[in-house]
Amino acid sequence: MKAMTTRSRMARGVAALMLVVAVPAAAQDSLRGSAPDGEWTGQVTPYLWGSGLGGTLTPFTGAPTVRIDKSFRDVLKDSDGAFFLSAFARRDRLVLLGDFSYAASSKQGRIPPGLPAEGRLRQTSLTLAAGWRIHEDERIAFDLLGGLRHWDVSAAVAVPLAGVSRSPGDSFTDPLLAARVNVALAPRWSMIGYADVGGFGAGSESTQQWLVVANYAATDTWVFSAGLRALSVDYREGGTRVDARLAGPLVGASWRF
Repeated sequence: MKAMTTRSRMARGVAALMLVVAVPAAAQDSLRGSAPDGEWTGQVTPYLWGSGLGGTLTPFTGAPTVRIDKSFRDVLKDSDGAFFLSAFARRDRLVLLGDFSYAASSKQGRIPPGLPAEGRLRQTSLTLAAGWRIHEDERIAFDLLGGLRHWDVSAAVAVPLAGVSRSPGDSFTDPLLAARVNVALAPRWSMIGYADVGGFGAGSESTQQWLVVANYAATDTWVFSAGLRALSVDYREGGTRVDARLAGPLVGASWRF
């Protein structure tokens, strides 16, 4: 019931992001053709994200620790699903951004003394941030932001022969600080760099995210992107320990308005 409630809150959060953040737009905004002063601009971008998964999972006190090191090819074979949605909006120098991601993956293996086991990780995260455009010229725009990232994480270890099968879930929220740069490379080409750090012991011990994408503006409305994204979290509570890193290539299509 708690998990269902958490998922419903996450769903409402995504809806709020799409409706309240005004407009929400994605991981890039154009340096050319800016809107008149006082008007909102923005775009929204769904991504296909082929992330590899690495780290360690200890779901509860006394449970075996499962080490995961999965390549992009392994993730394509074993992934239970993944989704990533990014949004960005701007009015004058005020900037708003958000992203929502879901990923689930599992790994077969063995634990001492050779028993077959399976480790599973499912995570959803919702990041919301606001900030200020501290510099903008014809080629470069630079933003500084602060915000929150909410996590819903479930780490499980199943050892059928030992009768062990548990998947406790945890929800927590991290404060974060972020920076974002947009560089115009040519009339239709640009590059976005984004990085954030957070946690600071408030929710998790630490969380980081970085994103680098190249963008091609096919029209005034549609922008196509390709790049790399990494997301990590180190969470410790009682006997639960999740030290997970998701990273890999992505492609997306943005609708600007």
